[in-house]
Amino acid sequence: MSDAGSATRFAVAALATWRVTHLLASEDGPADAIVRLRARLGAGRAARLVDCFQCLSIWIAAPASLYVTRDRREVVPAWLALSGAVCLLDRGSAEPVVFESVPEGGVQRGVLRTEAGVA
Repeated sequence: MSDAGSATRFAVAALATWRVTHLLASEDGPADAIVRLRARLGAGRAARLVDCFQCLSIWIAAPASLYVTRDRREVVPAWLALSGAVCLLDRGSAEPVVFESVPEGGVQRGVLRTEAGVA
């Protein structure tokens, strides 16, 4: 992976890997196809794999690593680098945390609730 073409292939593979991983782990999919797939998987090992973005990125990155490199000795490092890049991309695209301000001179009601009868 030494030339500019390799860098472009890596960037394209990283974005494609992120897209497929995000689709399978976090989205309903077109016509709810991914939701139905997750329902079929139930609660077994395969279902846990699809629920974990980082775990799933490893498996999605495997075939993409073959696109990135032409040298067999570079496949494993490219595979792990793609998964790492995808995890970093996902962290950078996470929903921001929004804090609401407390009204002046008072307590914001309804923010923290306790169960009835629980002190």
